[in-house]
Amino acid sequence: MRPHVKLAALALAAFLAAVAAQAATAAECETDRTIDIAEMGWPSAAALARVHAVILAKGYGCRVALVPGDTVPTLAAMVAKGEPALAPELWPNASKEAWEKGLAAGKVVDLGPAIAEGLVQGWYIPTYVAEANPGLRSVEDLPRYWQLFKDPDDPGKGRFVSCPPGWACEIMDANFFKAYGLGDTFNLFSPGSAGALDATIAQAFLRREPIVFYYWGPTAMMGRFPMTRLEMAPFDEAKFACIGDAACANPEKTDFVVPDAVKAAASWLPQEAPTVVEYLRKASLTNAEIGRILAWGEENKADAEAVAENFLRTEEAIWTGWVPAEIAAAVTAGLD
Repeated sequence: MRPHVKLAALALAAFLAAVAAQAATAAECETDRTIDIAEMGWPSAAALARVHAVILAKGYGCRVALVPGDTVPTLAAMVAKGEPALAPELWPNASKEAWEKGLAAGKVVDLGPAIAEGLVQGWYIPTYVAEANPGLRSVEDLPRYWQLFKDPDDPGKGRFVSCPPGWACEIMDANFFKAYGLGDTFNLFSPGSAGALDATIAQAFLRREPIVFYYWGPTAMMGRFPMTRLEMAPFDEAKFACIGDAACANPEKTDFVVPDAVKAAASWLPQEAPTVVEYLRKASLTNAEIGRILAWGEENKADAEAVAENFLRTEEAIWTGWVPAEIAAAVTAGLD
């Protein structure tokens, strides 16, 4: 190739590289303010905070800051001061009155579910047990299947694995146990700690043994092990209120409440950054998706930052649907 042709080719290549780099550059943020994001103390919320921080910084060109958070103090600060700007996984039922007052006063905005189906909790069996026993579909079926879950310390009854002492679900499980009349066929087993609960469940799954237990999501355990939720009677708010009371004299059949998990924003964010809020409204995950994300983190002993990065690198089919193509390109370029 002649020198001047070679130089022209090099110049063209450099120009095309510059254009490509420019296409993958973050947009200019709509607000000059720092978007501070509450990083809650539980794994799913912490991972979501990190995911949003990366997308807002690398894709939308915004200044972001992560701040420690928890439902009650975070909501109070958002209502009083407009800070933090975003709570990626807020549980309104934990502070229902404050949440409703904040919405009514226009201090906070509900950007839709962080978790599409809401938080889940209930009584579960392994899916391999459900598939092998098609007649076992509800809590009311358990007395007919007690021998499947024999208590090693009392083989004349089945064993139901409940919550550690002091947990609210320990009270609920005991009252559900009475409401569904399980005392003649099952014993309640209370593990000594959260670690003991997880170890008991994991051991049964790894050995493909029958087990019936309480659990909740989104969690890494749900991401690791396929579980089938046992059906309960229709949810009744008044009956459930008694189920959660240790002094409940006459617990009645109902289901667990399904709490919401929402994305909450200070009111100034949609006013100043509507494009950012458009993205946030679309950003929602299922319990199965979050469980898969958290399971990777647990298996790899990864912190929230690493969990978020792995999600952005490996789950592009999910998150690129939340943002325009040029924003997705900028985020991906920013990861490399």
